[in-house]
Amino acid sequence: MGNAARRSISRANRFSSSSSSLSNTTAGAELITGDGEYLMNISIGTPPFPVVAIADTGSDIIWTQCKPCADCYKQDAPLFDPNSSATYRTAPCQSKPCVSLAHDGSFCSPKGDVCQYQVRYGDGSHTSGDVAVDTLTLGLTNAAAGYVAFPNIVIGCGHDSSGTFSPKASGIIGLGGGPGSLITQMGPSIGGKFSYCMVPYFEAPEHTSSTMNFGQNAVVSGNGVVTSPFSSSAVVPTFYMLQLDSVSVGSTNIPFKSASLGGSGNIVIDSGTTLTLVPTDFLAQMSAAFESQVNGTKATDPQGLLSPCYVADSTLKYVPPVTAHFKGGDVALRPYNVLVPMSDTVVCLAFYGLDEISIYGNIAQQNFLVGYDLLKQTVSFKPTDCTKN
Repeated sequence: MGNAARRSISRANRFSSSSSSLSNTTAGAELITGDGEYLMNISIGTPPFPVVAIADTGSDIIWTQCKPCADCYKQDAPLFDPNSSATYRTAPCQSKPCVSLAHDGSFCSPKGDVCQYQVRYGDGSHTSGDVAVDTLTLGLTNAAAGYVAFPNIVIGCGHDSSGTFSPKASGIIGLGGGPGSLITQMGPSIGGKFSYCMVPYFEAPEHTSSTMNFGQNAVVSGNGVVTSPFSSSAVVPTFYMLQLDSVSVGSTNIPFKSASLGGSGNIVIDSGTTLTLVPTDFLAQMSAAFESQVNGTKATDPQGLLSPCYVADSTLKYVPPVTAHFKGGDVALRPYNVLVPMSDTVVCLAFYGLDEISIYGNIAQQNFLVGYDLLKQTVSFKPTDCTKN
């Protein structure tokens, strides 16, 4: 969790600097809890080769480590071999697939014949390799229909990747709003709709999974749904930006203001960031309100990152309710959305102070069915037991 917290901060540094013939498709993929991230099961190539990668609404490019790999981080699963796929082909320079990843760092190889990509992250991690197209396969949520294949999906085939990436993941599946993301490439076949339900890291058995849905099955409806409009930034079209008006901690309401990225929203909702990142002055007010109402024994974060912290035992008798007041409705958070274990005996407020950008991270989204409708430009939240989703 300490590594995941550091990756959250690193991602924020990167943020601040930086078609299928099918129709009416209802597809799904297994979503698995990882080391501070959520991993998505897909397949690439023909025949389909299973790939497990981070589901990330805060980025666009789809990339996985590939053979041969000159300098790759160690991953648990086998590497994807493009030579074993009948439908894999590299993208020429100036081709449409190459241009679609221009925002993600595509460029022409030194020889001038193959399009390549390079992505560097704030913590020094990086990935680079060839831009290619191949078939991407998902499992249908209607079990009787089997699987659905999306041909000609633009991917990054990484031949040089290293850093703090989890060995459980072979890459990243970008679910953002930019031209290179999986959502954009699926196009009208899913009607601009997808949803996920994140099982809490520490409240459910290890490796408990849920389902990420695409298409009509991704519609979030029923009692308790809160729907908030999102906007996209002309500067960074990847991000889904919500308008957070304030946060209540018990009886204290704290107005929320954050730096703008060029859209009308003030906080990015991101499945790939663990912590919720907020301006430092707002965090100071929130922490003070929390400390004044909580009933527990104070402690120190052994990782030296988060504060306030408390001993995770029977002395922690009361945690004040925390509610995020978005434009469109209020999202009531549970204790596991607010406090994160940083050791076996210490829990800390799962918020970190950063002035450059604000991010609504995945801890705050756990046990909510979160649905995106790109046509209506809305994000919906519904309290849900994600172990049953």
